[in-house]
Amino acid sequence: MKSTLLALLSLCSLSLLQAETTVTLEGVHNCCKSCANGITGAAKGLKDVSITTDGESVTIKAKNEQGARKAVEAVMKAGYYGNNSLVAAASSSGSDKKLTEATVTGAHLCCGKCSKAMIAAVESVKGVKEHSVATKVKSFTVKGEFTASELLAAMNKAGFHGSIK
Repeated sequence: MKSTLLALLSLCSLSLLQAETTVTLEGVHNCCKSCANGITGAAKGLKDVSITTDGESVTIKAKNEQGARKAVEAVMKAGYYGNNSLVAAASSSGSDKKLTEATVTGAHLCCGKCSKAMIAAVESVKGVKEHSVATKVKSFTVKGEFTASELLAAMNKAGFHGSIK
């Protein structure tokens, strides 16, 4: 009886570990079909993962939590950001060291609406004097006196993600 109970508990634990995981990201920049395709395309190559968009909400469904984490990381790598605890765990807050210049790579800037939203985000950072944000660029520079964490926080608030160096 004791071994049967242990076996049953083991099976229950295993099924919980393999339970489907759904993650919703809120506030993701998604202004056009290219953005939506970029978001859903981030899951390409990930097994047992699907991503759907509905305005600024992104729903990730995965076979398990590990798959959901990989999908969140893929969405961020594609240049998008949304509010969720898994995103907070995967996101680097950047440095608090004052910078006079930084290069941002990996942010999604497919159209004029994307670049306009990014410009507003970058210009909202106290101390930014100039930037080279433009449509379809792979990277842009930001100059002034600011921290990487301030810049990344402004980008994230606008629904974007990228690497700052």
